[in-house]
Amino acid sequence: MKYYLVAGEASGDLHGANLIKALKVADQNADFRFFGGDKMLAEGGMLVKHYADMAFMGFTEVLMNLRTIFKNLRQCKADILGYQPDVLILIDFPGFNLKIAEFAKQHGIKVCYYISPKVWAWNQKRVLKIKKIVDRMFCILPFEVDFYKTWGMKVDYVGNPLLDEISKFKPDHSFKERNQLTNKPIIALLPGSRKQEIERLLLPMLSVMPQFKDYQFVIAAAPTFSKEYYQTFIKDKTVSLVFSDTYNLLNVAHAAVVASGTATLETALFKVPQVVVYKGGSISIAIARLLVKIKFISLVNLIMDKKVVTELIQEECSTANIIRELKDIVEGEGRVDMLNNYNDLLLKMGSAGASEKTAELIGLFLAENKKI
Repeated sequence: MKYYLVAGEASGDLHGANLIKALKVADQNADFRFFGGDKMLAEGGMLVKHYADMAFMGFTEVLMNLRTIFKNLRQCKADILGYQPDVLILIDFPGFNLKIAEFAKQHGIKVCYYISPKVWAWNQKRVLKIKKIVDRMFCILPFEVDFYKTWGMKVDYVGNPLLDEISKFKPDHSFKERNQLTNKPIIALLPGSRKQEIERLLLPMLSVMPQFKDYQFVIAAAPTFSKEYYQTFIKDKTVSLVFSDTYNLLNVAHAAVVASGTATLETALFKVPQVVVYKGGSISIAIARLLVKIKFISLVNLIMDKKVVTELIQEECSTANIIRELKDIVEGEGRVDMLNNYNDLLLKMGSAGASEKTAELIGLFLAENKKI
């Protein structure tokens, strides 16, 4: 079979690579072509466009880069037509991928979508369009099955790929020594991997340090930025940097301050109490507040459908607020409550094997359509 995959971010590249690996087990003569990244390329196939040229964050950033986005869309459409895949597999990245799904459907190409667009967050009527342009939807958040059902669409919950990644993780027992960390308990700072996130969140995160003298602070640094770049924020503070080793950091952390996103769920799955923070551009946030109709922004709270972790958004993301919430989870009653809720979260999430399950369902879908 010929498979065309489209992933537009680092997380999509990771999930795409794992899916390619699983598809190769089921289909030893599989041929792959994709928009993605280095991890997908390492699994084999042809990389047409790297996600580094595609990922734009927020409404204003998207508007500023419309020309590039339209150019990428044209290239992707032309390349799909030239390749004529047996199936198009779209991974998250909905602003781009739903347009590609519509195009593929118009040209008679089968469309599978792995990691549902967050249509439950705003403009839920988009499900009606998705029903027309997507043949099979594979979800990674348990509540999405019931959400789609209310709109008359059957989808599959395949588990969450983060469970796969964490189940494969093997702790490095020399981690602390290798990174010259002391025996003080660790507060991990996860300011995100995008420049806008780091520039808006890292300074408020670092500003709480004087109130936690009995702890050491360690930043989970993104490999796309240099030590010198982070130093412009750290200045004379005593804080450590750990590049591309977030899981080992979470494995030894006592607590964390985390940028809203996938990292909030990873932190919870490592059972590290956390404070979730987020700051966006003022225009982007104003638009989001008008459009978004959900009670929470962190995946932990969304999955549990209640407040498990505190979310400090925009003006609430202040030094005083972070200090208050952090104190509650490093030494207060909030720590025990959060850890108990994490146990319930794990039960809701289910078991590992999302990539293998998705690959199996795609194989069955293609086999069924061959018979028709």
